[in-house]
Order: sequence, then C-alpha cells, then structure tokens
Amino acid sequence: MENIVQILKSGGIIVYPTDTIWGIGCDATNIEAVNKIFEIKKREKNKSMIILVESEKRLQDLVDVPEMAWEIIDLSEKPVTIVYENPRGLPKELLAEDGSIGIRLVKNDFCKRLITKLNKPLVSTSANFSGEKSPLKFSDISQEIIDLVDYAVEEDREKVSQYSGSSVIKIWSDNRIKVLRE
Repeated sequence: MENIVQILKSGGIIVYPTDTIWGIGCDATNIEAVNKIFEIKKREKNKSMIILVESEKRLQDLVDVPEMAWEIIDLSEKPVTIVYENPRGLPKELLAEDGSIGIRLVKNDFCKRLITKLNKPLVSTSANFSGEKSPLKFSDISQEIIDLVDYAVEEDREKVSQYSGSSVIKIWSDNRIKVLRE
C-alpha cells in the first residue's frame, strides 16, 4: 500500500479496483496528474471525471452536502455518485462546465484504506479508452492502458464487479434532484 501512496503523491497514475469497475486514478488535487489521465484515456477535457472520498468528513471538506444527498447515500443499495455544486479545493480541470463535481463516498475497504493513507480525494474514471466498454475485472483492461499507467494494483484482480458503474444523481443546494445515470 505504501508504494501505491508514494506513486500517487509523486503525481503517478494507477489502475485500481473500485467499488464498481476498475478505474484509472490519481491524486485529485494534482493538476498535472489529472491532465495525464485525460491524455491516457484520449478523453475530451469538457467531460468531467468523478472523485472518490473515504469519509463523510472529507466529503464535507470539499462540498456543502444537502440533506437529500445524505438520504440518498444512506438508502442506496448500489454505489452512488452525487454531483454537487460549488466544490472547494479541487482543480478546475476536474470540474464540469457548470463548475460541479461528481463525488462518491466509497464503501469498499481497499479504496477507503488507499484514500485515507493518501489523505486526498482520488480521481476515478473507467480504466479504458473513452467510449470503450468499462472493465468489470482486471483482465478486461487493455494492455495498452496498463502500459500507459505507472502502476496496476495487485489486489482483487480475479474479482468481477457486480456493478457496471455507479448511479449518478445531481443534487442542487435547494434539494432539487436529477438522475443522470441509474
């Protein structure tokens, strides 16, 4: 785990298992690393990426969490990413065109441990080229992607995700909601 944290702290990019699919990630506060992920994925800069946090405290450090968001997080059966307005302390490169950011409070142990040790939010975007199928297991990731990142995590390589992605719900500060992906 320490080696992965050092890679991330030095601006490196990893492929890792999340609570949904396999992701490409970096320290979400490192602009150069964020831009590197856009290049690796051949992704348009106007397509924002989400970030993962491990605790309610870190989530509240980044955004004002509307009451409706807590209810959705508590009641959701599957992983849920919530899009929040007016995030703090994140590079503009990570934000959507309207200035919002998608954040998922992860429940799986590996991501929780990694984010705690890194002490920063972690970028999470599918470990594939933009437009390709999301990898449910490590063997679904193209060798080309693996060759472009600094490290591929060893943990959970045989596990197949039961989720092909998280639900994505946008919540405004006035508690209006819109389901962007079920």
